Amino acid sequence: MPPAVPVPDGLDATLVLVRHGESVLITQERFQGQSETPLSPTGLRQAELVAQRLAHPHDAPALPVPAGELLEIVHSPLQRTTQTAGAIAAAMASSDAVAPSRSGARAMRPEPGFLEIAQGVWEGLLATEITERYGEELAAWRGRPLEAWAPGGESLQQVAERVRPALAAVLGRLAEGRPPGTHDRKQVASYRDPLPDHPWSIVVGHDGVFKVALLTLFDLPLDRFWMWSMDLCGISVVELRAGRPVLRAHNLTAHLAGLLDDSAQAELDERSRSGAL
Repeated sequence: MPPAVPVPDGLDATLVLVRHGESVLITQERFQGQSETPLSPTGLRQAELVAQRLAHPHDAPALPVPAGELLEIVHSPLQRTTQTAGAIAAAMASSDAVAPSRSGARAMRPEPGFLEIAQGVWEGLLATEITERYGEELAAWRGRPLEAWAPGGESLQQVAERVRPALAAVLGRLAEGRPPGTHDRKQVASYRDPLPDHPWSIVVGHDGVFKVALLTLFDLPLDRFWMWSMDLCGISVVELRAGRPVLRAHNLTAHLAGLLDDSAQAELDERSRSGAL
């Protein structure tokens, strides 16, 4: 197993992971991988909702993010992640609830290390086509992800090799010019804990690459790939306490509830117009 990502000694910081919104290829039930595809209308709305949640993180129920500066918004260079990151950056620019970086900016930075896992010949194909034409390979990928992957695609080892330096760069930027923290402090959370005053960064990426990123951060073997899942525009929060990663939240999606309400109302309106029950 490759080594875990090197975390700067004593780093006090928070990393917020955000999956992109629904894409056009998702609506068509096609495998995406590194294929370019824009957000669908629903995906654009999801991006707006997650952006507003992150722009006001301490509104009840508060997200477990610090009161310190937001250093940067890092994102996969693909269109669906860039659009989602852009919505977050725009919401942050109009918010006074989040401290900007010391430069006063909330910069977006593309990072190729966070590209989705390449799916080779599966990219762009319908899920039903892959099941019919590559059923054995697909079953092996789902059951033994260290041994099998899409024909012409990336292995998990290859993905981990690019994720590690990408994570190291994000954490290194968070550590720059800051004194190390210590474990000699309260470690168990309680209701009235003050917000930590350390910096944080947002990474906008993909379900597959975030699976690898979390395994890497927590020094877990890659064969546990399927233990994590992230919904569209779900939020996960990892706090670094004196260099020790702590999972504060995983796959939060309550901010999307309004979108579900809108969808239900649209269906009700359509039934009313058509006379359907």
